[in-house]
Amino acid sequence: MGDEQSSWCQKLYDAKAAELILYGRALGLSHAEAEDVVHETFLALLRRPEAPERPEHYCVSAFRNRAFNYRRNLWRRLTRELESQAWFEPSAGADQDEAAATHALSALPVEQREVIVLKIWHDYTFEEIGELLGTSPNTIAARYRYGLQKVRASLKGDTHERPESLGDPLAGLGATAAFGRAPGADFRPSGS
Repeated sequence: MGDEQSSWCQKLYDAKAAELILYGRALGLSHAEAEDVVHETFLALLRRPEAPERPEHYCVSAFRNRAFNYRRNLWRRLTRELESQAWFEPSAGADQDEAAATHALSALPVEQREVIVLKIWHDYTFEEIGELLGTSPNTIAARYRYGLQKVRASLKGDTHERPESLGDPLAGLGATAAFGRAPGADFRPSGS
């Protein structure tokens, strides 16, 4: 393994590992399972003779395939279902808005949750998500829209105080530290 090979792979790991763990959680893996799949994905990338044409896209696609293969194991599936009540681990000092947003996101169907995570935390376009999932961009946009509507409705139904400006998608999810981003990271859903 040459220095050039490990260099691009290290940069990709630094850029995507936390996002991939969140994505794995959205796909129903426990935190430890998502970490295992991230490591398996990067071991496979290191074994490649050269970097793929689109490294980030290839990495997310390879992770997704490995995550689904990992989930097929019956014993892990049973464990995952038992842990499904708390698939996001709360951060230190998590506030009520963060807890409500986490709960709302975890209550979504996997298809909607997956699209929201890829759109917001991975900055993928609807076209890129559609390509990754083998689905039309219109279907992806609908899953995103319906998922956001469900999150908004859930947040509006809560009784604690929170920002009233829900004009921005997932305004209550501004605390991305619990989802793998550093505090103060730029949180902005991108357009398609």
